[in-house]
Order: sequence, then structure tokens, then C-alpha cells
Amino acid sequence: MRSDRATVRLRAGVSMAATLPMIAGALVLGVPTAHAADSPARDVLKGTRPLWATATADRGATPDSARVEARVYLAGKDAAGLAAYAEAVSDPGSPLYGAYLSAKKAQARFGATKAQVAAVTSWLKSAGLTVTAVTPRYVAVSGAVPAAEKAFGTRLHDFAKGAKTYRAPARPASVPAALNGAVLTVTGLDNAPHKASHADRLPPPDAVFRNSGPFSSYYGSNTATTLPDAYGSKIPYAVKGYTGRQLRAAYGAGTYTGRGVRIAITDAYASPTIAYDAGTYALKNGDAAWKTGRLHQVLPKNYTRTEECGAAGWYGEETLDVEAVHAVAPAADVTYVGASSCYDDDLLDALGKIVDNHLADIVSNSWGDVEANQTPDLAAAYDQVFQLGAVQGIGFYFSSGDDGDQVANTGVKQVDTPADSAWVTAVGGTSLAVGKGGKYLWETGWGTRKASLSADGESWEGFPGTFTSGAGGGTSRTVPQPYYQQGVVPKALATANNAAGNRVVPDIAAIADPNTGFLVGQTQTFPDGSERYGEYRIGGTSLAAPVIAAVQALAQEARGGRAIGFANPSIYAKYGKKGVFHDVTDDPTGSGLAVARVDFANGFDAADGLLTSVRSLGRDSSLAAVKGYDDVTGVGSPANGYVRSFRRH
Repeated sequence: MRSDRATVRLRAGVSMAATLPMIAGALVLGVPTAHAADSPARDVLKGTRPLWATATADRGATPDSARVEARVYLAGKDAAGLAAYAEAVSDPGSPLYGAYLSAKKAQARFGATKAQVAAVTSWLKSAGLTVTAVTPRYVAVSGAVPAAEKAFGTRLHDFAKGAKTYRAPARPASVPAALNGAVLTVTGLDNAPHKASHADRLPPPDAVFRNSGPFSSYYGSNTATTLPDAYGSKIPYAVKGYTGRQLRAAYGAGTYTGRGVRIAITDAYASPTIAYDAGTYALKNGDAAWKTGRLHQVLPKNYTRTEECGAAGWYGEETLDVEAVHAVAPAADVTYVGASSCYDDDLLDALGKIVDNHLADIVSNSWGDVEANQTPDLAAAYDQVFQLGAVQGIGFYFSSGDDGDQVANTGVKQVDTPADSAWVTAVGGTSLAVGKGGKYLWETGWGTRKASLSADGESWEGFPGTFTSGAGGGTSRTVPQPYYQQGVVPKALATANNAAGNRVVPDIAAIADPNTGFLVGQTQTFPDGSERYGEYRIGGTSLAAPVIAAVQALAQEARGGRAIGFANPSIYAKYGKKGVFHDVTDDPTGSGLAVARVDFANGFDAADGLLTSVRSLGRDSSLAAVKGYDDVTGVGSPANGYVRSFRRH
């Protein structure tokens, strides 16, 4: 998520009636579905020794007294069949397209059997580990290091990773061959943080943030006549923030509202004021009022790591996601599923609740981490959840990231995860120009350079300035190219890291640039200590993901309510058809594009002065939005014909 304040990395006055109950080319699993023999008695779990656990980084054996908290993910009775069926029901060209299973039937057909669960549980207990939880997808255990080493046939050592030291297996973990492939993988043997960026009680809302003016009400409505030129002409002030009416017009909503469609949103934690904020925002900004029973929350019993994860920052993420979904699909049913922390295991639990109970057909996820921090064991666990969702007709949409090619952020060109999974729809970002009356003018790939106004007010210092943010994208280093990208993604992109071809991100795109962003309303903490509702402009692919999820709800309604499911095969099948996608490029007008911004120095009021800058559009690190498929916007953004293209014939 990106607002006009410092970036938060994740990857009120009106009552709202809302219920908050507690409740070549085939796709393959991310990693270890196949096991190689370690000895006649054990099967190796590939990918369970992290790449950073090298001999030179080894600092010796982990003390026996250290505790291990691990999860043993269950492969189920037919892992290969699960992947094959998930592909078949998602492919418009398959005779099984749309032949989805219920959650109960999916579990019965592909899930672990009672005998497998019993065998895995018995083995773990026999090694001296304590079983702390059993779910349809994993068995959780805890215990001392010697018990973990015995169970998984490895030695746990401490390894230097950057400036810190973490525990990890000195060799890949293994399991008894007698389990007959019942184990997919194990996580938790290494204790390096695996978390998404964005006694524990949730903290209060973050400090207030406000935008300063002047603003444009639509793109170009207010020209900065007293400021220096950029690209040879005067430039407009940034919009105050687009609202639902403008986004619906830009992306071809027509008369569709998402009626009868269920959308789920996952993030960590839960905003204590979400019902109030969402209701107030809808009333103030022309969206349809929330109807009784249309907003739900499914929350964990306890929250953990609230300080480490910056829990209050996730309130804004949830608020953005809920308000953006409702703005574009105002009649859709929305369920927020909160994770107990920003760690992968907890986020996987949130996704698992949706799949195990089929809480929605469309799932928006505005979080992630860089691919280098992903390990094969976690990739396998994520892909399994996504596949179990696909066979039920559930589609997952993930933001592609807010740091372009990641070089400025990490020093390495890489994509984000889980957006890199071949089983999710990765959503990239654009800068969007909506004109008078909701007219779609153009989009560029989201990539921002910033230059400040000179002291004399006569020029922009170092114009166009330095890169600040942009849509994530590029070529995965670990995920093979899925079949649906073949023939659409340029070979140069697909083979950038591997001659055989890898997954390229994103798949589709929507508004993300905070300089052409969305107006959001949230309860915040003001300088006097009070907590009050306020509004500000926001962006990031954390905005693009819920916008695309909402557009998919419109498309599902147009389809007669039949689930679209995992959407990538359909999206790529529509590529090249007239009027379906906006082919987004970085230079849609033939000249450079920029907006002027005036910001409060303290983020709240003019007491400490104002900061004036120019923000150039369409300059995303080393990534470029070009004609055809590209690694900033994928196949493009939804055009007027996109939603209609799903109509039943």
C-alpha cells in the first residue's frame, strides 16, 4: 500500500448495518511434490534447507534447549491429480471447464485421509514432538531441537544471514518412507522471518495523515499555472482522489454491481473501526449504502507480533481494500478474513479458512514479500491452497508490489511473492487519467520520479528526479512458465532468467499510482490524541488488487453468477480481442506526463510548511509498459468490453 505519506510495506459519524460474525506448460506445484530417496528408509523433502544455509555461514549446532515450532503440510491422496484437475476446470478450452467441486468434495477427493493424518501424527509423537494442532492441510508440532532433528532426519545449525543469525537445517529434512508420500513439506525448521510487508492487543489507529491542496477534481481540471513547466508545458495538480463512480466508468462497469457475488479480502489483524469507516465513506462519496449482512469479518482468537508487524498499518490496508471493492462492486458480499500476524503461516491460515469453507469465489490479497525471501517449502504450501481453491472455482488476486524491479529496494532485480505463483492472478499498476464526466483518457504504467521545487520557485531540481515507487513486475527466478502465458508473453521476458522460460509478472493491471490515486476514509489518531474519521488519497498495487477483484465480481455477475475461478487462462485467452483490454504504455500522449503535488511537511497541516514537487508518470525503474504484454501491466487494464466479454451467449 502506498499513500502520500511514507510507504507502509505489507506487501465515522454514521451508523452502518454490518454483520461481523466469527466464523510444456502444464502447471506444477511450486516445489517438492517429488521426493528423492535419501536412504531406503527415508524420503527427502526438497527445498527445506534454505539457500542461505551455506557452509561458510554455518555458526555451529543450535543448542538442544532451543524450541522448534513447525508445520508438517499434508500432500493429500492425489497431489498430481489436484494440479491436473485445477488446470482443467480453469481452462476455457477444457471439457471440464467450470466443473467445480464443493469444498467437501474437494477435500474428499484430494485431501489427506484419516489414515494419513494418523500416520503422520503418530510418527511426530514418536520422535518426541508435541502435536499442537491438526487441520485439513497440516499438522502443527512443537518441541526441543533433538526431537525435531530425530523426526526430520537432519541437524539444526545456526547460520549467519545478513547481520543476524538464524536456525536452519544443515541438510534437507526427510521423512520416513513408510509414510508413502503423505507429507508435502515442512515449514518452521528455519526461524528466519517469513512475513508479508505491509499478549497482544491491537494498537490504536496510526497518526493522522492529510493531503494538502490544490487538487484536481478529475485529471487536468486544475492546471498549476504558477509552477514551472514540465516536459514543455504546464501540468495539472494531482487529483484529490478518484471515487467509485470514476473507477466504474474507467473500467467499463456498466450497470453491473457485483450482485450475488462473494468477495473475500485477506490481510493481517483487523481494523476496530472498519464498519464505521466503510459506512461513512460510502455515504460521503456517492457509493451505495452498505446493506445489512453484506460486510462480514472472520477473525482469529488471538493476535501476535503486533509491534513487529506494525498492526496499525494493516488497518489502513483493510480499509483501502474494503472501500475499493465496495466502490467498484457495491452490491457484492464482502468477507474480511484477518490473519493473527503478518507471518506466512498465519496468512496461510487465513487463506485456508476461505478454501476450507468456500467463503468466497474471489479473493483479494494486498500483501507479499520479495521472491528471494520465499523458500520452496512455503511456495509448496501456498500453491496447494491455491489449487484447492481453483478446483472449487475460487480465484486469488495478489498485488505485484510497489518497488518496481526491486533494485532500489533490495539491490537485486526480482519479483514479489505470492504474486509469482503460477496459480494466482498477479495485479500490476497504472497511473490513471479520468476526465470530466468519468471519461477514460489514458493510463501509463505506474512508475514515479520526483523532483522538488527549487528555492526560487523557478525550476524543478534535478528534473525529472529520482525513482520513488512503481508497479512490481519482471521474471521469476523459480517458477516455470505456465502454459497460459505461452504465445502471449514475449520470449525475451520469459527467458530472462532461464532458457526454458519462467513465469512473468503481472497478468493484468489497474489504478495504483498514489498521484492519480483513490480517496479513502479511515479513523485516525489526531495530534490532540482524539480518534476521528478523515480522508486522504492513496495508491499502490494494494489498490489495484481489490479494484481488479471487484471488476471480476462484475464479470461474474455478467456471466450469470457462475464462478470464474482461477482467472488467468480466461484472461490470456481474451488477449488481443478488440475492446477487452486497454493496451497500456508509458507514453500514451506522445509527450512526457507529470502532475504537481503540494504536501504538508508534517503530514497534517501547514504549521511546518509546504513541500511542492513534480511527479513524472510512466517511469518504472528498469521496467517498461510497451505495446502488447509487458512486465508492468501484463495484458493491460480492463476496457469497456472486458466485463461484457464474460456474458453468457
